[in-house]
Amino acid sequence: MHLGSVLFFMQLRSSILKTLAYFDLFNYPLALQDIRYFLDVEAGEATIERELHSLLWQGRVYRTGEYYSLQDNPALAERRRKGEIHADELLVIAARNARLLYQFPFVRGICISGSLSKRCADERSDIDYFIVTKANRLWIARTIMHLYKKLSYLRGYQHRFCMNYYIDEEALEIEEKNIFTAIELLTLMPICGNGSLDRFFEANTWTTLYLPHYRDRHWEGKGHHRNTFLKRLLEALFNNPLGDRLEQKLRAITDRRWKKKTERGDLNMKGDPMALQCSPHYSRPNPANFQQKVLIKFYRRLGEVGAFAKEMI
Repeated sequence: MHLGSVLFFMQLRSSILKTLAYFDLFNYPLALQDIRYFLDVEAGEATIERELHSLLWQGRVYRTGEYYSLQDNPALAERRRKGEIHADELLVIAARNARLLYQFPFVRGICISGSLSKRCADERSDIDYFIVTKANRLWIARTIMHLYKKLSYLRGYQHRFCMNYYIDEEALEIEEKNIFTAIELLTLMPICGNGSLDRFFEANTWTTLYLPHYRDRHWEGKGHHRNTFLKRLLEALFNNPLGDRLEQKLRAITDRRWKKKTERGDLNMKGDPMALQCSPHYSRPNPANFQQKVLIKFYRRLGEVGAFAKEMI
């Protein structure tokens, strides 16, 4: 075997272990096609399967049915199967709600995000959305949408409207560039858009450094969606200097409220500290609260399984 081939298979093995290690953090086993999709090298399924058989023989990887894992725990495969069934039910609701949310003023694109976008859900799962807004109107859009969410509490539907990540058309490139954000972007499920989602995915092709199959993903979703008369009317009301001042005021109010929550040590329903980054062009959870924890655990896990990573935290 040529040196080039030896190096390729070493890299492929490391990439397989790295992929399994990442999803192992969430107790989520992977099928062969999943592994290929999330590898940081490009290889055919037959080649990947041969390497997996070698890892199985060595006892470094375990298999239950079609699923591979670093854990010898058949219950994980059953958990994933049940999670996919429940996720498919929630995705119908999520897509319907996304089409509703798209008709709020200044919304330009809606994606399903989080665990649901990976077809992983249980009875306690939220429906998370990633939202693109018109430039310099993010905080007006966010405020109106969150007022609507307050109404959803009356019917116990608040978990169906977790709008936790906003960006506007002026800041489409994600700042944090790492394996965590790359996977989150690769798995976003576009539902509604007017072309902004195309531009968003194009602005984040840096993800191909981590996940080559990003270039093969579906982009805008099911085509463009027309705005209702009410949406056009409300946008016209705020497309002026008054809207500019309101935008700044709403961001300042939200920033103050969330800083108080963080200072008090408030926790969300999952027990994580509440923190929000408020910028003129984005609203997002503080990555130090979850993203960095995942990355630290991931790099620690890589050392345990003998894989290496292309990047550092």
